[in-house]
Amino acid sequence: MREEESGFDEFGVDVTTPSVARMYDHYLGGKDNYAVDRAAVAELDKVVPSTKPLAINNRRFLQRVVRILAEDYGIRQFLDHGSGLPTQDNVHQVAQRVDPTSRAVYVDNDPIVLAHGRALLQENELTSVIQADMRDTDAIFDHPEVRRLIDLDRPVAALFVSVMHCIPDSSDPAALVRRVTERLPSGSFLVINQLVSEDKATRDFVTDFMDRSTHGNWGRVRQAHEVERYFDGLELLDPGLGEINDWRPDSDLGPRQLTDEWYEFGGVARKP
Repeated sequence: MREEESGFDEFGVDVTTPSVARMYDHYLGGKDNYAVDRAAVAELDKVVPSTKPLAINNRRFLQRVVRILAEDYGIRQFLDHGSGLPTQDNVHQVAQRVDPTSRAVYVDNDPIVLAHGRALLQENELTSVIQADMRDTDAIFDHPEVRRLIDLDRPVAALFVSVMHCIPDSSDPAALVRRVTERLPSGSFLVINQLVSEDKATRDFVTDFMDRSTHGNWGRVRQAHEVERYFDGLELLDPGLGEINDWRPDSDLGPRQLTDEWYEFGGVARKP
């Protein structure tokens, strides 16, 4: 990807500040990232070297959940909050292999996600990407593209996959889940996981590093018991909450974390 001397690329994106979406893209082997993102990844890996396999396994969890919700629970509508840059086997591709009429809306506030997402999806009328802050529930649900594609009289899967750690405590991530749940019809599903660590030094380092690196576009690495609050009032699907690699694994061929300083914790639940 070309980087401009002005500090902005052809999409008007600031290439001097790391982006969580672009760092994640780099971990997944993508090419839509900049030197500043790769430098941030290198620094992060010095303290949390397990992050690349963690990112890969997180992506596999997303793909596994979407397939299972489509195949076993008949879900045909997906609302992906904080979707990040498109890569291989995106939500709509997994769902549409089960049923070509499946619909997906991707939500992200990074302008480069919007640009690349629209390029990818321009020939798929059942899929769209919108630029919005995932905390602004009303703006998302009232967006013309969401209204066009998502029928709120039928169950929806709302995805918050590896994004809740980007939401600061001041924005109350548990309250965000409640707002989204209130807008969804009965029988809908919420998929939620985030980075957690039981080691205070790891939590403090990563939280401080990412907050400084992204100029405040970060929340907090939390503990597992804090994430459990997101699921209050919802019906957990088996096997409940835990490390996402243990959520209905379909293969043991995923990369192994060589260290356990942090991990992705969460699960899937149904709205009664």
